[in-house]
Amino acid sequence: MTGSRSFLLILVASAVAIAAQQQDRKPASNDWPQFGWDLDSSSAPSSSTGITAANVSSLSHRQIKIDGTVDATVIYLHDASIKGATHNTFFLTTTYGKTIALDADSGNVLWEYTPKDFSSWEGTRQFTNSTPVADPNREYIYAASPGGTIHKLAVSDGHQLWSTPITLLPKREKITSPLKEFRGHIIAVTGGYVGDAPPYQGHVAILDAQSGKLLHVWNSLCSDRTRLIEPSSCPAAQSAIWGRAGAAIDSATGNIFVATGNGPYDGKTNWGDSVLELNSEGKLIGNYTPTNNSELNDRDQDVGSTSPILLGGDYLAQGGKDGLIRLLSIKGIAGTAPHKDHELQTMPTPSGKDLFTAPAIWHHDGTTWMFAGDENGTAGWTFANGKFSQVWKNGNAGNSPVVAGGLLYVYSPGGGLRVYDPVKGSQIANLECGRGHWNSPIVIDGKIALPEGNANKRATTGLLDIWSVSSSR
Repeated sequence: MTGSRSFLLILVASAVAIAAQQQDRKPASNDWPQFGWDLDSSSAPSSSTGITAANVSSLSHRQIKIDGTVDATVIYLHDASIKGATHNTFFLTTTYGKTIALDADSGNVLWEYTPKDFSSWEGTRQFTNSTPVADPNREYIYAASPGGTIHKLAVSDGHQLWSTPITLLPKREKITSPLKEFRGHIIAVTGGYVGDAPPYQGHVAILDAQSGKLLHVWNSLCSDRTRLIEPSSCPAAQSAIWGRAGAAIDSATGNIFVATGNGPYDGKTNWGDSVLELNSEGKLIGNYTPTNNSELNDRDQDVGSTSPILLGGDYLAQGGKDGLIRLLSIKGIAGTAPHKDHELQTMPTPSGKDLFTAPAIWHHDGTTWMFAGDENGTAGWTFANGKFSQVWKNGNAGNSPVVAGGLLYVYSPGGGLRVYDPVKGSQIANLECGRGHWNSPIVIDGKIALPEGNANKRATTGLLDIWSVSSSR
């Protein structure tokens, strides 16, 4: 009897652990809580959207004026509890750090948070392209500001619970990538501003979500120093972490994958132009850099122009500013000893141009697909038996793609949101909208939301496009 009871307890504990892992792996079916939807930044939600090839061209469309430009994307919570009522809500952070809760059905502003130093940044070159992340409990969101600071805000009314700086030189070190949350930790990365003006170093910051305490720091240069450093105190500079998806998180292990831009490399404490795997405490456990990393550095061809792409199992892919996508084995780059020339496959980006966007990964009918866009093309590949095969491509420029409800959505920074059949690559619709920069859509709960605008224009107003199956709730 005792043995049976013990066995039963083990089964229950195992079931709870598996359920917890599954909860970490995929968000609630009607939420879009972070950039790319899930921890992997797959940009491929599994739930139905209510939008189909038959109705996508006839969706109702409206543009909402917002109090700032969002040169990134938005997140969404279904029936969020705000000021005593439930609202389907978009949350967005503007380039100068205002975070806004917007009713997704009416377009009304529910609350707006403005950082205390907003007036000192407004209209300047000091801004953020980050996307907020929602806490799994749906009571809080975490957002970045141009002051190099992470803020915890209450979903209910937008009041701040804590703020924590993750750089000692925010005028040089920029939070350009989205935030991630994993089991009570907030993961953020830093890069530099346009022009690569030193001193700055890329680093990974891990914060306690409850208290805001900065728990761990990993610096991509002077990596033997495990704290925030004055950038001028490190003899090496650059090596930004600025990929559009930020850090990619393995939902099973909590391991953190990042890629760095131009900077010194020695395979010991300086990790410019590299792909890095850290454990959940910010310790280096894997690394890769191309054999021509010195040439890439000299020619301004960052390996880390995009974030690592987790394909499932032992594989990841890494795009670059040199117009190449490299396939790597996670086991093959494990360890702290330097790893060079470990590519399993190398192939061109859609048009052979710089890859600045976050590809989407879609697991469909037993097949893994990857979709990517660059400044002159969009393409789709299948991945099987450790190899990519290109299925289709076109000459349409594209930002970070989204696959939702069996449709592929790709925004062109020149204007227009194209909708494709993801398997065939044939265009189904082109939804009219204005120009942008790094903007990308979300598709959830019968709605498409896409911010317009370019942070480099330094505008203090902007637009959010919303397409809906129905204009009423």
